Amino acid sequence: MQQLLPDLWETEVERPAPGLTTHAYLLLRPHGNILFYNTSRASSWPVIEELGGIAWQLLSHQDEVGGSLRSIRERFGAKLGIHEDEREVAAEFCEPDLLFREPGPLFDGVEVIPTPGHTPGSTCFLVTGQDGLRYLFTGDTLYRAKRGVWRAGMIDGYSNRSQLRSSLRLLQTLSPDVAISSAFTGNAGHQRLDGNEWQQLVGEALAALG
Repeated sequence: MQQLLPDLWETEVERPAPGLTTHAYLLLRPHGNILFYNTSRASSWPVIEELGGIAWQLLSHQDEVGGSLRSIRERFGAKLGIHEDEREVAAEFCEPDLLFREPGPLFDGVEVIPTPGHTPGSTCFLVTGQDGLRYLFTGDTLYRAKRGVWRAGMIDGYSNRSQLRSSLRLLQTLSPDVAISSAFTGNAGHQRLDGNEWQQLVGEALAALG
């Protein structure tokens, strides 16, 4: 595992498909750590235990579902949250403890932002971290591609282009300090942002989406 910021850790890289890489991210919180996305790297477990374990695992969409959800619950006693439209997919491996649909505060400073399009229940999370930095977990709604370009997670025959376009417009209104995608195709899935850089990056993703 790698520490990115004082309260944010990145799990080891995984490669679920050619050219595609993923990480999960552990956010350290006084009332219980939160794991965003999913990882099957059991080699991360000892480090996570030293950091205080996992109280909650929040999934951004159904593509993150897998057998490791059960392993994480058994190892850490973690509770699972996912959008209610994707409960059935998650329940094949691990019954969710929390389902969300509406935008708004969840718990411990986590704000839920439903962003359908990549999948019906795709969800982003906005969190204020240590030192007041705002972390935006984008899932695959927006992913970091090569050379620091961000792209919409549009998969023909799978995603809904119109919904995804609306979701990107919503995300463009935000002002995160750090954006963190689930999957990525460049050298990293996270990026520190300055000024109105995020608005420009999302605008470029919208233009590419068409």
